[in-house]
Amino acid sequence: MDQNPYRRRSSPIRTTTGGSKSVNFSELVPMKYLSSGTMNLTRTFTTCLILCSVLVAFSMIFNHHPSDSNRIMGFAEARVLDGGGFSNVTKIDSNDSDKLLGGLLASGFDEGSCLSRYQSVLYRKPSPYKPSPYLISKLRNYELLHKRCGPGTESYKEALKKLDQDHIDGNGECKYVVWVSFSGLGNRILSVASVFLYALLTDRILLVDRGKDMDELFCEPFPGMSWLLPLDFPMTDQFDGLNQKSSRCYGGMVKNQAIDTEKTLSYLYLHLVHDYGDHDKMFFCEGDQSLIGKVPWLIVKTDNYFVPSLWLIPGFDDELNKLFPEKATVFHHLGRYLFHPTNQVWGLVTRYYEAYLAHADEKIGIQVRVFDVGAGPFQHVMDQISSCTQKERLLPEVDSQVERSRQVRTPKHKAVLVTSLSSGYSENLKSMYWEYPTSTGEIIGVHQPSQEGYQQTEKKMHNGKALAEMYLLSLTDNLVTSAWSTFGYVAQGLGGLKPWILYKPENRTAPDPACGRAMSMEPCFHAPPFYDCKAKTGIDTGKLVPHVRHCEDMSWGLKLV
Repeated sequence: MDQNPYRRRSSPIRTTTGGSKSVNFSELVPMKYLSSGTMNLTRTFTTCLILCSVLVAFSMIFNHHPSDSNRIMGFAEARVLDGGGFSNVTKIDSNDSDKLLGGLLASGFDEGSCLSRYQSVLYRKPSPYKPSPYLISKLRNYELLHKRCGPGTESYKEALKKLDQDHIDGNGECKYVVWVSFSGLGNRILSVASVFLYALLTDRILLVDRGKDMDELFCEPFPGMSWLLPLDFPMTDQFDGLNQKSSRCYGGMVKNQAIDTEKTLSYLYLHLVHDYGDHDKMFFCEGDQSLIGKVPWLIVKTDNYFVPSLWLIPGFDDELNKLFPEKATVFHHLGRYLFHPTNQVWGLVTRYYEAYLAHADEKIGIQVRVFDVGAGPFQHVMDQISSCTQKERLLPEVDSQVERSRQVRTPKHKAVLVTSLSSGYSENLKSMYWEYPTSTGEIIGVHQPSQEGYQQTEKKMHNGKALAEMYLLSLTDNLVTSAWSTFGYVAQGLGGLKPWILYKPENRTAPDPACGRAMSMEPCFHAPPFYDCKAKTGIDTGKLVPHVRHCEDMSWGLKLV
């Protein structure tokens, strides 16, 4: 029995030959006029015609292309790719521009070591958002800088020597920003992207603390040199203890007036976590950036997507406008450039996609994140999901009168991908669409890859599944996400999708309206500063420029639009 509700049966291939009866050319001419040589020539010619007809018939069979209606969501004809153990991976014929995402990615990587880097284009529609030539040039220049200054180079070794000093004399060739692994996976992805953009703007080298599993989740994004902080980095054992009370915490030093502007510190710790204080937020002031910019080593701990506030620093504004003329594409481009799942995680993505999503006419993603205390599923959340998806015409209503159900000759198949720590929401949807027909005649299949029960941030397999599910959500055609969830932010950004956001319920009651369409695909900065650096007073930073506004799901947050 076929377990895949979306596996279509191929139509029989019909081939047409020139006729079932062979043409006997000898009958067309009286025998008495044909010499023996002429008759032999005629037989040879007839044989050639028959062989040509057979070859044409075989050619039509083996080169038959399915009709456009049978192609999978705009994908070209697929063929099996040698995926190094992932035999389910398919490949389409695409030019280098598609493979490199319009120039976003560098060429020259060993494709087998990171299948997802160049195969991602096979699983999603081409992005309508193209990286600017200036961004492409900036990335290529960064890669050269990273290769010249990265771990193990002479420049890196010279810079390491400065860490033992309180102050340094002069500027070295290379400056660094070290991202400290911290918080859940969604937060980590968004914060790495933020710190990398800061590195681009300030000509620094990004080095990533691998934490528990960063090296097992993501491939190396830069050619020829690792982005991972070496295991023997002298400050690694201090990372867990870094906080606002650390002696080199910039906010604390500003608060205590402990910074000597005449001298350059060897390193600074930047505390940009959600609980940071007003003095920590001085990081977003242009004057403070001038001082911070001289320090060769910056150690950053953050769980925020702080990109929107970088646009409010006058010294960065012009450069950002050149990098991202389409302002709401920052994470879409940087996320696809930086985050390529390792082969193990990519196998989770491709196997699930091929089994449950590939053959659907339309794919709907529903990401459910519940912040209520207690075991789910919750009825008010289920009511909210149903209300949102049906009112926004993402999913059809059901007809309880089975005998009145609409019969459609070629029903549309919709695959619904649900991600949640609880299996209850997908089970409810699955039961509803199994027990009752849809009012439109559409066939609905509901799938959920995992149900972990609760968030297990430090477990490697848990995070591997979480990354795979973020990526699967990004491959859908329409997406519904939960308010405040960085998991959903990552999926929408990678996929270039403007989601419908399920508003956060209050008092265990489904909100009305249940959801609303996002202004852009950009993530929300949950803890932005509200400070005018020049006037040295509080200000609503969501009203300073038209392209930085307050978030739909968090009234005090900021996002690019």
